[in-house]
Amino acid sequence: MALPRRRNLSYNRFRSLVKFISAISGVLLILFAFLSFLAPSPNESQHFHLRHHHNSFNAVVEDPVTSGDSVFRSSGGKLDRDIWSSRNAKFFYGCSNVSAKFAKAEAVSRPTRYLAIATSGGLNQQRTGITDAVVAARILNATLVVPKLDQKSFWKDASNFSEIFDVDWFISSLSKDVKIIKQLPKRGGKSWTPYTMRVPRKCSERCYQNRVLPVILKRHHAVQLNKFDYRLANKLDTDLQKLRCRVNYHALKFADPILEMGKTLVHRMRMRSKRYIALHLRFEPDMLAFSGCDYGGGEKERNELGAIRKRWKTLHKNNPDKQRRQGKCPLTPEEVGLMLRALGYGSDVHIYVASGEVYGGEETLRPLKSLFPNFYSKDTIATKEELAPFSSFSSRMAALDFIVCDESDVFVTNNNGNMARILAGRRKYFGHKPTIRPNAKKLYRLFLSRSNMTWEAFASRVRIFQRGFMGEPKEVRPGRGEFHENPSACICEDSEAREKATGYSRGKKNGKLEKEVMVSDDQNDYDDNDEPRWPDLDDDENQVWPQEKLHYNGTGSDYDAVISDEPELEEMLSD
Repeated sequence: MALPRRRNLSYNRFRSLVKFISAISGVLLILFAFLSFLAPSPNESQHFHLRHHHNSFNAVVEDPVTSGDSVFRSSGGKLDRDIWSSRNAKFFYGCSNVSAKFAKAEAVSRPTRYLAIATSGGLNQQRTGITDAVVAARILNATLVVPKLDQKSFWKDASNFSEIFDVDWFISSLSKDVKIIKQLPKRGGKSWTPYTMRVPRKCSERCYQNRVLPVILKRHHAVQLNKFDYRLANKLDTDLQKLRCRVNYHALKFADPILEMGKTLVHRMRMRSKRYIALHLRFEPDMLAFSGCDYGGGEKERNELGAIRKRWKTLHKNNPDKQRRQGKCPLTPEEVGLMLRALGYGSDVHIYVASGEVYGGEETLRPLKSLFPNFYSKDTIATKEELAPFSSFSSRMAALDFIVCDESDVFVTNNNGNMARILAGRRKYFGHKPTIRPNAKKLYRLFLSRSNMTWEAFASRVRIFQRGFMGEPKEVRPGRGEFHENPSACICEDSEAREKATGYSRGKKNGKLEKEVMVSDDQNDYDDNDEPRWPDLDDDENQVWPQEKLHYNGTGSDYDAVISDEPELEEMLSD
């Protein structure tokens, strides 16, 4: 009797336990179903949400990482590259040493030949003129007078050469290449006024010998070349190209006050973060008016920018959609931010922004700041008192931005102006530090349709489109683009180190050895005979330039259709 009773008791306990477990499971299933109902679908959580029309730069971006940051991080984890360094950079180095056949200045300089130049434009346009002036003096076997800086242009900067650059270093560091003096000697006890003239854009070595040298020899012995910017051919003898590099990358050193303040700004950025991005953001009203592009601001934007545009009588009415399709519109601050996030830079990255007055002000910058809250400029990391010696001089302020951008781990630009080109070349020379230039032509359609795709799909396409636009070695074929942005004659390859470290890729694909690809696919669109041209901005040539073939991996010059008889326009576009 006792045994059946025990079995019955155990059975009842087991049945009660099963009921209890079943009840708990049921409650958990109901709770799970309820939470699943409230949660967004996987597709929705990864969707790229924006509140605004795709072209508007005034609207606020709902940060796509709200759903979340994990999407960005997982995308970043899949990248096949280090976003803070250039692939293969260790196999390339800047090389501008003089060759044995390049005679010293004292052996070739003629005592009765003097060359003076007057530069044109803002800081970086003037920098190209100074660099080319040294080479022009060498071609003419002339003594160079320290260049005069443009003090009457759009930029209204009264600084002279020694207030921007270290003039003594400039003279001494180039003493073996070209004889340089601070001013023309007196003639017969009186000041010597040189004969003034101009040379054509892209004037070759023979051009200088045929046009300028006879004037020096037969008439005056001293010549001043006015509006001297881009007055030297892109292609020269290798020794002359290397001289260009010695001037631009070694002899042109900023004056001590600028250098010290610039280093202070860099130090303050480094104190905030080990790495930082510098963004040269040209989104000023004048630039947007000139571009003729539509940024989604409606009637208000068209009226405001249209009024500015009327200042230049020679500007033709543009088709905004066509401009955008051809990649001739600067990216908006928001678009730059989205591009960077897609490339793998997280919201914790610190950004230094070099910019003038941004059209739309804080409202325009808000989407970029929401993507990158750690947002700085020289005005936010330095006091008014510290900037006071520089703030009344546009070139000195530009020089401070130049230093911070040059020292950045990554440099980004939304334009293809002089500062962007000069820094692109400089960063190649000094180690191929990442320099991101938007592939605007291809990104246009992507931005147009971004609200119809997942964030992951958007980011993947951005990374594909930006191949060849990231500052890697050999992205641009030697001789392409302006020499100042692609100083190929001054970039040498350590082939032995490459062979030891990697050589050619030994991995097999379809049973065949593959050679590592260094040049972007976009380059294949060009014929070897293409000669890239920048618009000529001379105020005496009275012409509108046609839309040339784009050259820097598909990007054009500042904005290609440029008129020639608007001095203010020329200077405004110069940096």
